Amino acid sequence: MLSKVKLFILTFFLSLGFNITYTQTLDSAEVNLLSEFKDAQSAPQKLELFFDMPNRYVQDSAYDWLEVVNVYLNSSEITKDSSAISTYRVMQAQLYKDIGDYDKSIAIAKEIYAKKDSLNKSTTALVLTLLDENYGKLQMYDKQIETREAKKNLGLTEGVAFYDIYANMGLYRQAMKQYILAVKPTISDNDHLALARHHNIVGNYLRLDKSAPTAITEYNKANGFLEVFINDISKQKSEKEIFESEFLKAEIEGNIGKSHVLLKNYIEAIPHLKESIDVLSEYNNGKYKDQIIDNRLYLAEAHLQLDNNRTAKRLLEESYDEMTVQQELKRNRLLAYYYDKIESFKSASTFYKRNERITDSLKANELSILKQQLVAIVGTSDLENSRKLINEQKLANEKIRSEIQAKDERINLVFISLVFTLLGFAGLVYAYLKSIKNQRLIAEQKHFIENSLKEKESLLKEIHHRVKNNLQMVSSLLSLQTRNTKSKAAIVALEEGKSRVKAMALIHQKLYQNDDLSVIEMQGYIESLINSVQSVYKKGGHNISITVDAEATELDIDRAIPFGLILNELVSNSFKYAFPESDENGKIYIHLRKNGEGGYFEYADNGIGLPEDTDERTNSSMGLRLINRLVNQLQSKLNIDKTKEGVRFWFNFK
Repeated sequence: MLSKVKLFILTFFLSLGFNITYTQTLDSAEVNLLSEFKDAQSAPQKLELFFDMPNRYVQDSAYDWLEVVNVYLNSSEITKDSSAISTYRVMQAQLYKDIGDYDKSIAIAKEIYAKKDSLNKSTTALVLTLLDENYGKLQMYDKQIETREAKKNLGLTEGVAFYDIYANMGLYRQAMKQYILAVKPTISDNDHLALARHHNIVGNYLRLDKSAPTAITEYNKANGFLEVFINDISKQKSEKEIFESEFLKAEIEGNIGKSHVLLKNYIEAIPHLKESIDVLSEYNNGKYKDQIIDNRLYLAEAHLQLDNNRTAKRLLEESYDEMTVQQELKRNRLLAYYYDKIESFKSASTFYKRNERITDSLKANELSILKQQLVAIVGTSDLENSRKLINEQKLANEKIRSEIQAKDERINLVFISLVFTLLGFAGLVYAYLKSIKNQRLIAEQKHFIENSLKEKESLLKEIHHRVKNNLQMVSSLLSLQTRNTKSKAAIVALEEGKSRVKAMALIHQKLYQNDDLSVIEMQGYIESLINSVQSVYKKGGHNISITVDAEATELDIDRAIPFGLILNELVSNSFKYAFPESDENGKIYIHLRKNGEGGYFEYADNGIGLPEDTDERTNSSMGLRLINRLVNQLQSKLNIDKTKEGVRFWFNFK
């Protein structure tokens, strides 16, 4: 990539050694383009400077230019200089297009074109080109075709091609063929810059048509011709050509990077995309906006695939103004993929839903718009194509006549076939009536089964309700026993037993409250269980912050009961022992996630942790023995981490 200094040196060297006529450099400190525009004496001179500047937004934005042009326009309107008014209005329309206000640009250009009889040929060409580009941005291809036909009728172009419209409609192969036929014959063998442009555009069509390997070959050819152009010191180069070659180089690098992403060569893609973004962003104020956004999205995709998630997220969360619909779809898809990778499924779902809404609105109009554009393109065929279609129609008519004669000869055969068809139809009617009878029988059996199922579900809910009530009764009996017991150790044991009974009772309560009796939604269950434990141990008002991450996780009763008892023990231990002095900053974290047939459980607090002789106490502690047995019941092994602040338990389960 050429830096500002390198470009300055190259420009200075060429101006001395080969008498190149330009003097303006890329260093914004040398010449201010807007000031040069203001210094021009007349409106025509300003117009010529405006459209001849390689990148008029190097130092000043399109809004700055619009403010200046509006001042000149107002002055012309005061003096009623109609020629100057039209000139400044053309520049105004171009600036609104560069800003992205295509409707405003079209409105101004239409007003100017309505007075085309008073315009010179070059101004008319500029206005029609503006309309053409704006219609293309708004995907109004039929209007775009009408504009090109107007240019053709006025003799402003030798021939009007439609390859870019085919490309906008997704017909990339057709666009490429049309482009090569229309453009390649017009390029001389020694015009290396034009050849570089040509192979870059052909490569784009191939890349968009999912032919990335062939596209890279074309991009390499484009790079080769560009190098020849840059290193050819025998040919004078204008400032505009120097600018164009620099940005064409950056554009080609970006296209090579995109192709490598399509080929899943993510490491190779990253340097190409970065280099392209740096150059296009350095002097760009809107001109290369679409390409920069595309390159950043492809760069984010490459980093995501290489698990560079932070870099990818930073790229995706940058400010993207005026994205196309396809760019917005891709950005949402990549953000959803990022959140899927970090298991933030709720956030991922948000972006998937956004894409669904955009896709649904596009599908509603896509087919009718495509048909309209195809009809419009067909309507632009020249006279020779029309004659060809007429000849083809004549041949088709002859073929139809032959077919009619053949049909006349087969009338008898058709009549016999009709008789057999009627017989077959009668058989179908009989079969249909029989099928209706069978369907009635099936419907009756289905109704009977559904009623039986509802009855069984009702009975099962009643069973769970009674089990829960019985466990509540056991809990109440334990409470009565606690009141009649003076032994402190016995009271603690009874309270722990009562807490375990409540944990099991809560499972049955959740089951009979659910519509689905086979599973339990664990987020709500865990929260209810914690409230139950808090009601026992929250004597002085704890300030412990409890985080539960088990959303959308469901378990059957065989796994839910062990989990409930494990959690009961762990939460009880945290409340009793983890924060003996102060629970001001106490935290508990519970994570439960189920993937397919297996899952993962984690429990952590930031308390004082387990004593050093935990392993020796395991055999004597009722709570730890119970937890280990319950984990074994889940066909897993309990892991304990005491190295960090507090304590952490975790295990995988089936």
